[in-house]
Amino acid sequence: MWILLRIIIGSIFIFSGLGKLLSPYQNFLYVVQAYQLLPSGGEVLVARIFPWIELFVGLFVLLGLWTSWVLRAALVLFGILVVVVGQALIRGLPLESCGCFGEWLHLKPQTVIIMDSASLWVTSLLLRNISQTKKFSLDSYFDQV
Repeated sequence: MWILLRIIIGSIFIFSGLGKLLSPYQNFLYVVQAYQLLPSGGEVLVARIFPWIELFVGLFVLLGLWTSWVLRAALVLFGILVVVVGQALIRGLPLESCGCFGEWLHLKPQTVIIMDSASLWVTSLLLRNISQTKKFSLDSYFDQV
């Protein structure tokens, strides 16, 4: 079960990062701007870097490389996403889609806050059960070598 959950969490980040990276950069920049949270320089930086962070965190979680550290990074990312989407909902920003998965999947912010909260909870469970989570991972392979 823990391995499957690790694969799901990693896949969410990979799917999300690739969905943004394979679209024009300006598409995700527009999404970041719609949340009205950062100054323009910060929006550009987030739009350029965040998809890469998601992709690498997802790959490392999926493969089980530096598992405990990368799961902590995933917790931080899910926490940030819950806060960002939550503040948009509280402020009543007119968002039709969260923009989380680029052009591949359009989800309402209300759906995403539930999904990200559940993912945050699952990630914390993976961290609590780190020895089980590391089974069939690169970490377990390198521990044996």
